Amino acid sequence: MELLTRFAQRFGAEPEGVWAAPGRVNLIGEHTDYNEGFALPFAIDRHTRAAARRRTDDTVRVASSAAGFAPVEIALDEADPEKIEGWAAYPLGVLLVLRGLGHRVPGLDIMVESEVPVGAGLSSSAALCCSVALAVNELAGLGLSPQALVEITRQAENQVAGAPTGPLDQSASLLGVRDAAVLLDCRTLAAEPLPLGLDAAGLTILVLDTRAEHAHCDGGYAARRAGCEQAARTLGVPALRDLTEDELTGRARHLLDPRSYRLVRHVVTENARVLETAALLESSGPGAIGPLLTASHASLRDDFQVSCAELDAAVEAALGAGALGARMTGGGFGGSAIALVPVPAAEAVAEAVTARFAVEGFAEPSVFAVRADEAAHRLL
Repeated sequence: MELLTRFAQRFGAEPEGVWAAPGRVNLIGEHTDYNEGFALPFAIDRHTRAAARRRTDDTVRVASSAAGFAPVEIALDEADPEKIEGWAAYPLGVLLVLRGLGHRVPGLDIMVESEVPVGAGLSSSAALCCSVALAVNELAGLGLSPQALVEITRQAENQVAGAPTGPLDQSASLLGVRDAAVLLDCRTLAAEPLPLGLDAAGLTILVLDTRAEHAHCDGGYAARRAGCEQAARTLGVPALRDLTEDELTGRARHLLDPRSYRLVRHVVTENARVLETAALLESSGPGAIGPLLTASHASLRDDFQVSCAELDAAVEAALGAGALGARMTGGGFGGSAIALVPVPAAEAVAEAVTARFAVEGFAEPSVFAVRADEAAHRLL
């Protein structure tokens, strides 16, 4: 494994282990997680791997095999969470959150490598945090459950990296089940695996990576979250998850300005789509959920306004070439869309998306199939 060689070359010793955490695709349920709603993500067969070794002091050295990710060395006792910037804020954030909670965290040497595309909306940041969290949990003998690590890694992204995400990404990476999506209640963090049955139905999920990079730290994502929280306060509910569809068409319409109302309408209807998708998977199989995926994209595009020209073009081209349903996945403003596609049509869909991007003058997209994979685990 090349990661082992890189670790030894940089740190002069062998790692004590390697831990792998998957990226994720969110089948449906976007921007519902921080509104304490429902989502249906699954872990994918693309991973971030962290090789780690304990040190005898409190120094942490983190390095990445990726170009442009400069190594960082810091003494934990002197680390200021507010001054840590760049990619290292994610792994270091995990260590600092653990220490802040009273856990004994040793100095560490950590080398990471990833096959989860950065900026593609497939949760490369959560995969990074989760792989490091697993390593520290084992090497420090913390004995924390996957559910506890979900909250710790979320706090690392929120408090240190400055990414105002909910628990969806971390839950998919730490609680995923092979060949299943995870029906996630983002209030209780209850996670129920639901078999997808794609192979039996002759279907596949294609990721349509637009190469239009997004970032959770940008103002658009944070503004949507702040808008949702303000709307919940105006409506007097703990979170938008608590608003019924009758209240949406009733008092919400009268109390909210048009922009806030559209945000709320997306969250309420998206929660309903998640639950309907889960029910259809169980009753009718994955071939029945396509229209719900497409409706989700329309809501994200028109009401939540987090799509972009590249995502819309990818969805339109995929649907025109035979996809049963398609939608943007992730926070938006770039990143990836997904398409539910009959296996015989996969090549035609990929070609149609690539051709549409060429006509529009966009960068060439990357199109690839993903499978639902197992949760983060020790690899070596």
